[in-house]
Amino acid sequence: MESIEYLWEDRKRRFGLPLSFTRYRLSGDRLFCETGFLNLKVDEVLLYRVQDLELTMRLGQRIFGVGTICVHSSDKSIPHLDLKNVKNPRQVKELIHQNVEAAKDKRRMRATELLGKEGGPAYHDGDGLDFAPEDCDEDGID
Repeated sequence: MESIEYLWEDRKRRFGLPLSFTRYRLSGDRLFCETGFLNLKVDEVLLYRVQDLELTMRLGQRIFGVGTICVHSSDKSIPHLDLKNVKNPRQVKELIHQNVEAAKDKRRMRATELLGKEGGPAYHDGDGLDFAPEDCDEDGID
């Protein structure tokens, strides 16, 4: 098994220092969140599933040069992943964004939001087919 090459790594910071057992890592196709000391829990989000990124920098975070990046994804197990108190949050958010776009391009997963049947989002699957989420059964489009 080959090792994963990480593009970015950081720990959750307290008062600007990496004094935590929460570690964040970004590879070319996944975002990892590892928590714990004796008992480890590792969550991962596939980058092509990321729908939106949000950056929050409260006053205390700004003083210490950190911020929280909220990753919204279509992943059923982790639809919302917070990267709390990371250093250089603007640059990290941009790095994640660039890799999300690259992962979507690599998989040819271009979903553009349109107005669906009842005002909700509809999607274009890249093959010329427009569909809304309510048009789908468990296996895909009806």
